[in-house]
Amino acid sequence: MKVTVLINCYNGERYLKEAIDSVFAQTYSNWEIVFYDNNSNDKSAEIAKSYGDKVIYIKGEETVPLYHARNIAFPHCKGDVIGFLDVDDLWLPEKLEKQVPLFSNPSIGLVFSDTIFFNDQKDLKRFYSDRPYFTGECFKELLGSYFLSLETVLVRRSALEGQPYVFDERFNMIGDADLFRRLSFAWKLDMVNEPLAKWRVHENSLSWKEPQKFSEETKLMLESYRELFPSFEETYKDEVEVLRREIAIGEAKLMLSEGRSSEARKVLQPFKGSKKIDILYYLSYFPNIIFNSLYKIYTSHLGV
Repeated sequence: MKVTVLINCYNGERYLKEAIDSVFAQTYSNWEIVFYDNNSNDKSAEIAKSYGDKVIYIKGEETVPLYHARNIAFPHCKGDVIGFLDVDDLWLPEKLEKQVPLFSNPSIGLVFSDTIFFNDQKDLKRFYSDRPYFTGECFKELLGSYFLSLETVLVRRSALEGQPYVFDERFNMIGDADLFRRLSFAWKLDMVNEPLAKWRVHENSLSWKEPQKFSEETKLMLESYRELFPSFEETYKDEVEVLRREIAIGEAKLMLSEGRSSEARKVLQPFKGSKKIDILYYLSYFPNIIFNSLYKIYTSHLGV
């Protein structure tokens, strides 16, 4: 099977060479890189072009949002299997060799692995050291508790082509999670239970900068699933409730950061009884500066 590695890049020169080198270091040789340059103005193009023909370089005429850029790049991906690598992440050398053979099962649409969270100083932890994962038919599990990390995921191309759309361009934060959830409705997942990639933790990650967008986009995702999947609300009512609770937490945290404590409590009230909700609710009575300190301590110790 041929693998296409899709790399989307906007001004990614700082870590780009490490990312591309990690693909060239693969022990599995049947791959290509489709490199979509989202109109960068740094040295990203120079770095990508220096690798020769195995890197198919495509330059966007203007800078567009990430999931729009991925949709533009997707038709250029000719592999039987598609992998995604952000410019600040890495693959370990045996990733493709160990994951690609699992696609010999025709019911498997997505294969993932464990990954290592790291920063510029050291490795921090394995992703699945403190969280569960599932394989097989697991739309329900992915819906209620998303457990995939993009840099580990390989997807069967035909599974992507069977979707009504690849990436939902309304999203800036959860486009990957939405796509992989939709895939899992019709396809099974498999997994290699060892770290085969590395996810770089740094303050420039969009997920650190704008966490409130998760709530906004999760609402849109649920609306789309009501249309896509028969009897969605009834069949997956418990998982939908979990997501609604997470939406409420995101909305309340934004309100609290803006000093709107009473509004935050109204949002949280319907979900009281959950540990995360209850602690956030009662902390909201503290002045904003004290709330921020207490909540930071709480989340750092309990992983909320």
